[in-house]
Amino acid sequence: MTSSHRHVLIVEDEQCIRDVLVELFETDGVQVSAAGTLEEAKRLLARHLFDLVVTDLRLGGRRDGGLQVMAAAGVLSPDATVIVLTAFPDEDNRNASIRLGATHFLEKPIALERIAELAAHAGVPTAMMPATSEVAFVGH
Repeated sequence: MTSSHRHVLIVEDEQCIRDVLVELFETDGVQVSAAGTLEEAKRLLARHLFDLVVTDLRLGGRRDGGLQVMAAAGVLSPDATVIVLTAFPDEDNRNASIRLGATHFLEKPIALERIAELAAHAGVPTAMMPATSEVAFVGH
């Protein structure tokens, strides 16, 4: 493992979206961990230091699931870039997310290219090709 090795945590309760996001980050120099529940995310955060956390705002019907992930990440991976994905982009959620350390607050569906671009700004490579003509979307 080199010092340029990056650690990414994907927290998403919808399996198909979680799989797409994991695939996006499966590339050389990146270790990807994925969680489908708040409890799994907390366990992973307690075990590893992450450079990037991508979390859904609502997890398993819990309105505050993603907020709890952000709170835990703020303590356990305080330097991580946090990208929040949500189908509920109201100002209360946005403000709470920002207070808890979210770097980016994105409304679903979101182009994978946008997530890849934000990851690149955080120094985390992705499997995306830069000259992709098709735009893939993460679901609702």
